[in-house]
Order: sequence, then C-alpha cells, then structure tokens
Amino acid sequence: MKPANSVLSSYGTTIFTVMSALAVEHKAINLGQGFPDTDGPKDILETAARASIEGPNQYPPMMGIPELRQAVARHNKRFYDLDIDWQSEVMVTSGATEALAACLFGLIEPGDEAVLIEPLYDSYLPILKRAGGVPKLVRIEPPNWELPREALEAAFSEKTKLLMLNSPTNPAAKVYSMEELQFLAGLLEKYDAYAICDEVYEHLVFDGRPHIPLMTLPGMRERCLRIGSAGKTFSLTGWKVGYVTAAPELLTAAAKAHQFLTFTTPPNLQHAVAYGLNKEDAYFEDFAASMEAKRTRLAQGLAEVGFDVMDSQGTYFIVTDFRPLGFNGNDVDFCTHLTTEAGVAAVPVSAFYQDADVDHFARFCFCKSDDVLDAAIDRMGKHFGGI
Repeated sequence: MKPANSVLSSYGTTIFTVMSALAVEHKAINLGQGFPDTDGPKDILETAARASIEGPNQYPPMMGIPELRQAVARHNKRFYDLDIDWQSEVMVTSGATEALAACLFGLIEPGDEAVLIEPLYDSYLPILKRAGGVPKLVRIEPPNWELPREALEAAFSEKTKLLMLNSPTNPAAKVYSMEELQFLAGLLEKYDAYAICDEVYEHLVFDGRPHIPLMTLPGMRERCLRIGSAGKTFSLTGWKVGYVTAAPELLTAAAKAHQFLTFTTPPNLQHAVAYGLNKEDAYFEDFAASMEAKRTRLAQGLAEVGFDVMDSQGTYFIVTDFRPLGFNGNDVDFCTHLTTEAGVAAVPVSAFYQDADVDHFARFCFCKSDDVLDAAIDRMGKHFGGI
C-alpha cells in the first residue's frame, strides 16, 4: 500500500478525544474537553429553527450571508471601534478551525516561516506543516506565562511570513496586555509579517481586563486576520460557525482557500448567529460574569483539594500544578489516574507543547453547571483527602 500524507498521518488522535473517551469509559465527570454542558440562549436556537423551516436551505453565498457579515462588522465597531467593510473584509467559515486553515493555506508558501507561541491549540502545527510552513516555536510557561521577548525576537527573520497569536489563550488562560501586544506589533512591522489572531474567547475575559485585538493597534489594521467563534461566544460549539475579519488583500487570500475547504456554512445557523451578535450588551456582560463566577468556584475548590492553581484571566480553562498532591508521575499519568481512579477527567498540559518537559500541570474546564463542578471537586477531595 502506498503511504498516506506524511504530515497528517504522523499525528495521533487529539488529546481531547482521547480523554473524553476515557471519561465515558470510566463514567468520569469530563472537565477535560472545552465544551459547555448546556446549550446557549433559547432565542438564538429558535431563530435557527425558524430559519430552517422558512428557508431557503440551499447553498448560501461562499463568503457568508449578508446579514451575518454585516453583524460581524457591527460587532467589530461596537466592541473595538474598528470600521469594517462587511463586503470586502468579513468572511464566514465553518468554525474557527476552518478559519485558521483558510488563513494559513491562503498565505503560506512552502518554506515560509511562522512564529508560534506554545502552549498552542493542537490544530495549528498540522495545518501549518501541511501548507508547507516552517514553525518557529517560542514558549510561555506556567506559573506566570511571561512573554520571552528575546526568544521572540530571535524567532523572527526575513523568512517570517506570519505570527499565530491566541488571546485569550488556550490552555494558559492568559490575556495579552497592551504592552505585550505593542511589542509583538513592533516585530511584525520590523519583519514585514502578518498575524493570524485566534480570538475565539474574546468575550471571556475576567477581573475587569479588556480584550484588545492586535488589529486595533497602530499599523496592524492591514497585517491582521482576526478570527471569532459563535460556538464560544454563544455556547453552541457544535454549530461550528466562525468568522474572519481582515483587510481586503488578506481576506481574498483566505477566501481562495476557504472555497475549496468547506465553501460555505449552513444558512440557518448563519441567520441565528447574526441575530446573536446583535444582542444587547447585557448578554455579553452576563455571559462573561457567569463564566467568571464558575472560574472562581472551580479555582477555590481545586485549591481546597490541594492543587496549586494558576491565575485564569480568560477562556474556559484553569491550569493547575498537581505536585502538592504528592502524585508521582507525569501529567499524562496524572490525568489518566484522575479519570480512572477519581472519576474526573482533565487534560495534560504537555499535550500543548512539542517537548514534554512541562509535565506536571493539568488543565481543567469550568464551562459546566455548578452542580457538575461541585461534584467534581467532591470526587477529587475524597480521592486525595483534601476535603
């Protein structure tokens, strides 16, 4: 038999699927994979259902229905004071992962270098390598997740085509500050590079921090492709509706790839997301506040169990150091033990790095109902003796 593609076949099943399957097998509470356990707002669901019945249910425009593209443009203006032309600067995709793929395939030529900051979401490297790009990895590490400026500067060169930036960051739960973004913007200008900005958790920022799109900084408007996710913003991850905002030249490049990936996205879901993006400010404020409360609830519980809990500035996630519990083994061993013996699933943070030397941290997801979070803490407390 002739071999399959050498890049994609070299990757195993994602850690999220592995841990979720283990959780099912052992009837564990799944705090591993990042999806809410309740669906989003009923009025958005009803809008999708009504659009399905009323139709049409045929191919919508490749770039997305006008109503959603206009809503994305208004959303950019409303929250970030970005003036966006919906016709030339907004594209709808089948999820943020497809948006990432379209941006990378549209921009990367074989041999181009791309700077990535670990820990990173697991789709970044396979897509980049399949496009022929050469990754230049720089890492932030717990507990402080400090930006290594000298290492970043060294990673850039005349071969650098783009930076991939995730803020708020999965799994680090780091929200990049204005000062950090200014430093990154300076590197992009110095080396004439672009930035693919994964901002799917833009509405999940805590403790009064602002989310600052890199695109809003001086000189960045023409260099950034900004990716958002209806799945994350409205707790409807199964819908797989994403959107890209970028200057016309960059968006055109991404659209050339998008047309051969998914081409388009279900029209009923697009209508519903357009409705959602137009919701009142109170929705977005309450959404962030409710997740912040869950963050605090789980963080306090984990600390009582005996974990060393890292600061979660945004996203769905908390990173913990499990060494205070006295467990002997790496993070894969710990998360397997936690799932099979304590009945709670988490994800090893080493899965987000290429080298597994950051191997004593576990990521927990808190976008679950309060009773599920409490039950998980109770199970871990009984198992480890901390509660």
